[in-house]
Amino acid sequence: MTAGDGYRYLLNSVVAGDGDRDAASVLTRYYLESGTPPGTWIGSGIAGLSDDILPGGAVSEEQLRRLMGYGQNPTTEEQLGRPYRKFATASDRVQRRLTRLPENLTPAALSTQTALIEAEEASKPTGAPVAGFDLTFSVPKSVSTLWAVADGGTQTLIAQAHHAAIQDVLELLERDVAMTRVGVKGPRGAVAQTDVRGVIAAAYDHYDSRSSDPQLHTHVVVANRVQGARDGKWRTLDSRALHTAVTGLSEHYNAVLSDHLAAILGVGWEARDRGTGRSTAWEITGVPQSLMNEFSSRTRGIEQVKDRLVAEYVAKHGRQPSSKLLWQFRQRATLETRPPKQNHSLSDLTTAWRERATRVLGEDAPTWASALVVGSVREPLLRADDIPLDDLRTVAESVVAQVGDRRATWKRWNLHAEAVRQTMGLRFASATDRDLITGQIVDAAEKASLRLTPPELASSPPIFQQHDGQSVFRPKASTVFSSERVLAAEDRLLAASESRMAPTVPLAWIEHAARSKSAAGLVLSVDQEQAIAKIGISGRTLDVLVGPAGTGNTTCRV
Repeated sequence: MTAGDGYRYLLNSVVAGDGDRDAASVLTRYYLESGTPPGTWIGSGIAGLSDDILPGGAVSEEQLRRLMGYGQNPTTEEQLGRPYRKFATASDRVQRRLTRLPENLTPAALSTQTALIEAEEASKPTGAPVAGFDLTFSVPKSVSTLWAVADGGTQTLIAQAHHAAIQDVLELLERDVAMTRVGVKGPRGAVAQTDVRGVIAAAYDHYDSRSSDPQLHTHVVVANRVQGARDGKWRTLDSRALHTAVTGLSEHYNAVLSDHLAAILGVGWEARDRGTGRSTAWEITGVPQSLMNEFSSRTRGIEQVKDRLVAEYVAKHGRQPSSKLLWQFRQRATLETRPPKQNHSLSDLTTAWRERATRVLGEDAPTWASALVVGSVREPLLRADDIPLDDLRTVAESVVAQVGDRRATWKRWNLHAEAVRQTMGLRFASATDRDLITGQIVDAAEKASLRLTPPELASSPPIFQQHDGQSVFRPKASTVFSSERVLAAEDRLLAASESRMAPTVPLAWIEHAARSKSAAGLVLSVDQEQAIAKIGISGRTLDVLVGPAGTGNTTCRV
């Protein structure tokens, strides 16, 4: 989120007034209002603000403007650290360059140079200071489906589980992710990563998707202002650490949410395949896929556009796109099918959802939801000491193998995300139990991996150590790992690239093919022809053609 007016999108659907985010209050106080509840303050870093800001308290527009717009204390307007940096606009940059032009230019030359400068600066992005980071917590589709049609009491319990899971993830973020940096950057300086006194965040609950389908989710906007644990000074959050941990935090949310719902409602969970290019989803047992599909009109629209893009690619290139391209097509389809956001009351939404669900189910939707909850077979809730250590080591080996299939190198948070995925079939009695088991698996996975980052050659004085004894000059969870299996695969690739036992193609054939039009009417350029010729006559078992996007790599393959 950028500074200035970047925060305003959070307020577009908020009901005017104050309140708290307690689930019961949400379903009574704002049930008939058109819009969503006001935001609320969360995070341990709130303690460093004025006494008027309390966890769970409502976030006013003025408070959000001060914190996210200007980096100020929400109530006192005291500057929290340095003011946000101001970036020169394209117009400012143009004027600065024009003043450096020679004074003896003719009017025609000056006009030409001005046009060139304006075009160059217009093509450059204008920097903007970062005021915060929007972490969106969205429950699985089966949870949104059950929540949408259930009675008020069940809706309240589901919302409470959702909020409890968010709090669990926030605590993990504050403990293992939230850091700040101090020191001087450059060849003669060093940047130390140090602990903070928690984070300051504003949480905004939303009920539906842009297609008015049920989608219970919460925007948790973490302010880019944290207080140093040692000196109490306000600085910015180390965003690199946050970006590295995002996938692990997302997986952790899904896991602890399933634990909370299993404990509160007694519902079971099952893995469901979502098709090619998509990861396995864990959904509530007994929620039919047909009902979830009914409430997934946004997804259907995205998939239709994605399928069209895939068909166009296959028609042009004669093969299926890679998994990376599939992801890019889905992202493009998401943007193309994005409808404008509309505000509805939860009362109207719930009425419509229940009517739609009743048609799909062939029975009264709230009655069906109550029967599902009552008839669920409660899964055993495990404690950390219920799982044998040998089982944890086995899971750790599987974690390393799975991560190694997708990445050449990895870090702790990559292992953490996979460890959570591997244990999603288990239900834990508390977030602490799951956290302990996940930590033990990740520790074992690190030991089973091949460490590439060299160890510290000298110990740091206590003043330059983290609480775990690591140097503040080595970022947390930054050690890079690989495996002997991955390195062996690289050795095989290198050996293939050095072997010249492969068949070759006569240069005349290559020249003829390059100068002939393809089925799509394309002809290779001189550079492309030279690249293909070098590969065709090299005799290498493995050859590599590398080029920037847009330079015709795909055309060369065709």
